[in-house]
Amino acid sequence: MDFLIITGMSGAGKSQAANTLEDLGWYCIDNMPVALIPKVAEIYTATPGKQGKVAFIVDIRGEVEFETLFTRLDELKRQGFNCRTIYMECADETIIARYKFTRRTHPLVSAKSVSMTQALAMERELLSLAKLRADYIIDTTKLTPAQLKEKVGGLVLTENVRELFVTCMSFGFKHGAASEADLVFDVRCFPNPYYYEELKEHTGLEAPVRDFVFSHKETTDFVDKLYDMVDYLLPLYSREGKAELIIAIGCTGGKHRSVAISEALAGHIRQEGYRTVTIHRDITK
Repeated sequence: MDFLIITGMSGAGKSQAANTLEDLGWYCIDNMPVALIPKVAEIYTATPGKQGKVAFIVDIRGEVEFETLFTRLDELKRQGFNCRTIYMECADETIIARYKFTRRTHPLVSAKSVSMTQALAMERELLSLAKLRADYIIDTTKLTPAQLKEKVGGLVLTENVRELFVTCMSFGFKHGAASEADLVFDVRCFPNPYYYEELKEHTGLEAPVRDFVFSHKETTDFVDKLYDMVDYLLPLYSREGKAELIIAIGCTGGKHRSVAISEALAGHIRQEGYRTVTIHRDITK
C-alpha cells in the first residue's frame, strides 16, 4: 500500500495537487490529524477492496508537530508500507497575490492576529522540518496549474517509487532564474531563432524552430557533451539516494532554444530508463 503526505505552504497548491491525485485514482484525506494516520493504515490493510493508494493533506491548520508526523511515517515504513512526502513551496509574494485573488485569509493571520508577512514567516518556521524530510519539493511559484498537474502526475505514475525522477525545465533568464533547479545550463550563446521573422512567433516545440536550433554545429556539440555529462551524473545521484533532479535549460525568453534543447534532453534521459517530464516555464510569455 502506498501512502503519500502532501504538505507545505498555504497557497502553494496542495489542493490542486490533491485534485490531480484523485484523478489518478488516489484517495485523498484533507487535514488529517497525525495521530490517526497509523489507524487509517490499519483499517485499509484489514479491509478487502480498499484503495491501495492514500494521500493525506497535512498543513499548519492544526499546528501539527511535524516531528510526530515523521515518527508515525517511520513506523509505517518499518511495517512495510511505502510512505513518501511531497512538500509544496512557493515565494511569499506569489502566495500573497494568490490570497488577494481568492479573497481568502491565511490560517495563521486569523488564528494568531498577525500580518500576512508575519504569518508566512511563522509558517515557514513550523514547516522547516517537513521541508527538510520531504522526498520531493515542488516550487509552484512560476508553475501554471497544468504544469503542476504534470509534475505531480510524473512523481506518482510509477511502480518503482525509489527511481530517480528527472524534470527537464526550459526557462527565460529575462523572466527570472530557475532557483529550484539542481543543474542550470545557459544556452544564450547559441544562434537565436527570435531574430528570424519566420521563426519568431513559433516555439521550440515546433519543427521549424527545432530544425534551426539543431542545424548549428555549436548547438549539437553542446548537446552531445550535455548527454555525456548527464549520463555520468544520473547514476551518481541515484546511488546517493536523491529522489528528484531538476535540470534547467535557460535562453533569453524561454520560448525557442531552451525549449528545443530541453525536449531533446528529456528524450535522451527517457531512453536511459529514467522517469522524466518536461516543463516549459516561460513558453507562453
